[in-house]
Amino acid sequence: MNGHELSTALKSGRRAYGTLITSTSPHVPDRLRSAGLDFVFIDTEHIVIDDHDLSWMCRAYAEMNLVPLVRIPEPDPYRACKVLDGGAGGIIAPYVESVEQVQALRGAVKFRPLKGQKLIDALNGTAVPGDSLASYLSASNEGKILIINIESVPAVRNIDRLLEVPGIDAILIGPHDLSVSLEIPEQYGHPEFDKTVRFVIEKARASSIGVGIHYWENLEQEIAWARCGANLIVHSGDTLLFLAKLREDMGKVRSALGDQVMMSDQAVDPI
Repeated sequence: MNGHELSTALKSGRRAYGTLITSTSPHVPDRLRSAGLDFVFIDTEHIVIDDHDLSWMCRAYAEMNLVPLVRIPEPDPYRACKVLDGGAGGIIAPYVESVEQVQALRGAVKFRPLKGQKLIDALNGTAVPGDSLASYLSASNEGKILIINIESVPAVRNIDRLLEVPGIDAILIGPHDLSVSLEIPEQYGHPEFDKTVRFVIEKARASSIGVGIHYWENLEQEIAWARCGANLIVHSGDTLLFLAKLREDMGKVRSALGDQVMMSDQAVDPI
């Protein structure tokens, strides 16, 4: 998919498939061609990726028709603009809770490079850009995706107001932070967590906005949420999948050869 196709799919309710990419190896993009993906999720909130590596990664994936969606470290419109200038196809903004944050991000993603009072007036609708400027802004930002992370109880409580801001392409639920905010940390099977996820899915789809959850714990649960309407499918991640497969294979080899199965009880840090 390209950005325009991804945006259309998400708003219409069609599913789009992707995974978290943390590796900056130049060997990775080509190997993903046969994975059946529509986009990649590149995280710079929790993963250290410098701007140079991030830019070539975005451009490489975009050339493969995999929309590079980059999560920035904070809901900062200036950082969003920089990442888009570097080649990102869309922005995922973490821990968004207020309309003001969404409006600022909307300005960065949908009105770039407009700034200052003129941008504020355009966002507020107090001064509509003229035909020439409007055409320029539309062409400059064609297919750029805006996704906001819903990761806290205040964000869930404010979901109706957040979804009223024009220009949002999708909501991405952050399971770890949301579970912590709900005071049931990492209890992803807890009824309250499931109820909250389903509530956000329902609200987003009722507003014709895409919605998903980055999940890695339980494939059946991931499928169940998709059947409830989640259509931004962000399945696991490169390191998580590598470790899961490596543990499985090494366990089978050791068992077959009569050696002790070595299992670490150290959990993988959630992202």
